[in-house]
Amino acid sequence: MEFSKDLLLETHEKIKPFINKTPVLQFDFINDLCNCKVYFKCENFQKTGSFKIRAASNALKSLSKKSKEKGVITHSSGNFAQGLACASNLQNINAYIVMPENAPRIKKNSVLKYDVNLIECKSTLEAREKTTSKILLENDLHFIHPSNDIDVILGNSTIGTELLKEFPDLDYILAPIGGGGLISGIAIASDVFSNKCEVIGVEPKEVDDAYRSLQSGKIEYNSSTKTIA
Repeated sequence: MEFSKDLLLETHEKIKPFINKTPVLQFDFINDLCNCKVYFKCENFQKTGSFKIRAASNALKSLSKKSKEKGVITHSSGNFAQGLACASNLQNINAYIVMPENAPRIKKNSVLKYDVNLIECKSTLEAREKTTSKILLENDLHFIHPSNDIDVILGNSTIGTELLKEFPDLDYILAPIGGGGLISGIAIASDVFSNKCEVIGVEPKEVDDAYRSLQSGKIEYNSSTKTIA
């Protein structure tokens, strides 16, 4: 698939009604510590408290009329669950959210306030995927993956679009890696809007599955997801 400037700008326009244009802040202490200018794209000020609503909004806007009428389903331990719940509420699309039993209660409550169908399952990825597949087939729903979905990735690219339109001369963007959808979107935006900005992925040392996957040439998994995040 070819990613053009027009495509990324259209994506941004498409989801503008559903998202906040988050601020970019600097801190003198950090600038002095790093001996350079460091800009923070504050997605903690985004609706639902994370960037995930960008991805969810674009995924829903990109659905066919038939899929919108049927409804959607995803599985998530928290942030994408909240993002899809909010986005589906704003776009009047029925949504089913599968969450593990050990997901924080505050995130479950946040999901429920958007009038979606919340289903809890055992706290393993296998259980999440099995439960999701079962409900998807029973209700003829459209599945939206939290990260491995082109419309999700394009939704995430709007962060890079906003950032590079405001600061076109950035040398580097540091992006966290979880499922990979965020850094993929930002890398696309960087490739389209800048000829010099390098995107660097970062992840906790104890959950370094992306790093280990690059080293081994195959998808690696984490035995634990317990980090400060």
